[in-house]
Amino acid sequence: MPFISINPATEEVNATYDTHSDAHVQAEIGRAHEAFDSWKKLSFADRALLMVRAAELLESEIPVTAELMSSEMGKTFAAAKGEAAKCASTMRYYAEHAESLLLTQSVKTPAKNSGVRYDPIGALFGVMPWNFPLWQITRFVAPNLMAGNVVLIKHAPNVPGCAQYIADLFKRAGFPEGVYTNLFVEIEQVEAIIADPRIQGVTLTGSERAGRSVAALAGKYLKKCVLELGGSDPFIVASSADMDHTIPLAVTARVQNNGQACIAAKRFIVVKDRAEEFTTKFSEAMKAVPVGSPMEPTTVLGPLVNKSQYELITAQVADSISKGAVVHAGGAPLEGKGYFYPATVLSSVPSTSRAGCEELFGPVAVVHVVEDLAAAIELANATPWGLGAMIYATDEKEIHQAIVGIDAGMVFANANVASMPELPFGGTKSSGFGRELGANGIREFMNAKTFYVA
Repeated sequence: MPFISINPATEEVNATYDTHSDAHVQAEIGRAHEAFDSWKKLSFADRALLMVRAAELLESEIPVTAELMSSEMGKTFAAAKGEAAKCASTMRYYAEHAESLLLTQSVKTPAKNSGVRYDPIGALFGVMPWNFPLWQITRFVAPNLMAGNVVLIKHAPNVPGCAQYIADLFKRAGFPEGVYTNLFVEIEQVEAIIADPRIQGVTLTGSERAGRSVAALAGKYLKKCVLELGGSDPFIVASSADMDHTIPLAVTARVQNNGQACIAAKRFIVVKDRAEEFTTKFSEAMKAVPVGSPMEPTTVLGPLVNKSQYELITAQVADSISKGAVVHAGGAPLEGKGYFYPATVLSSVPSTSRAGCEELFGPVAVVHVVEDLAAAIELANATPWGLGAMIYATDEKEIHQAIVGIDAGMVFANANVASMPELPFGGTKSSGFGRELGANGIREFMNAKTFYVA
């Protein structure tokens, strides 16, 4: 079946792309395997020249690239421009820092010389999601290419234009054939790719269900695996929170990327002495979020990515309201063409309702009121996921209590969870395992080789 790109704001078809045959995939894996032998031998400086060239090309094309992202998955034009710029800066970061992040480490032992060196392992297979169609690729590809690995990418089927764009970008930048490969493949073709002995590792960013499937295949074929899965990130409002600072960031935390981000705040956990103030101000601010065409400069909230996501969030909210949830803002889809859903705030959400136990991948916030910070941390941890968390407080003891007590891969205080090249990114529990970015991330697909010279 061809990959079809549909504009979620207009429901019109942008373009179609042919699926790659099994024979084509096998040939591309072969080219990647052959390319690795010469790519790993290039100096960091030579690899950096190509990576910087890719960054320069991307920077020169930000408006065009942003419009492509907006047309394929509904991201606002402003957010898409920011994503493209972030990709370029991350390419530059790893071009500059990869060598220092992978320096050989000396370890004192009885030997004359001993330690650990980091060697690339070969061809890696990445399965990528649609919600950040350039960034998700970049944060996996930039460090790994700079480290000397080569990559093959299966992108989400609804953003094929973005998949083709970034493959062409690396080609235009001068990367050798086989170092970066885009594969238009169906889910049924994934097992054969992971099973191929020339593939040395696999990473997936996506749903928990997809993660379980890829992890099972990686285990079956003994391949190194990194997973970044879903989340139900808590946004804790402590007693000492500065509400003027907190409210605008609470709105951004929920509606960023049209509410479709694994690290978006989804559960707003508020101590009872600040609950009325927060809920009132937050609900009014959410009601004021401008919804519309992602290409309009005034738009903050664009459409959901496709019809199925639109129907899913509609059903989750309707189920929760039918079971007693209170609506403070939004609560029903908008009429007309396009997959638009308004910024929504619910409270008194039963744990048995869909909004009470499922991940909400849309602009729907659930407010919980708790007795104190200890209860907030307990509720924050009462979930199968553990990706990120936020604590808003001015009291340093409250901040420390949250950072220590929350079971998540990342805890941000007085700022929203974000990914950045300097820090490791990843989660705990059903949010996956392994890390991307930072020193931890660039070493995930490296052979930490011990050496000992007596």
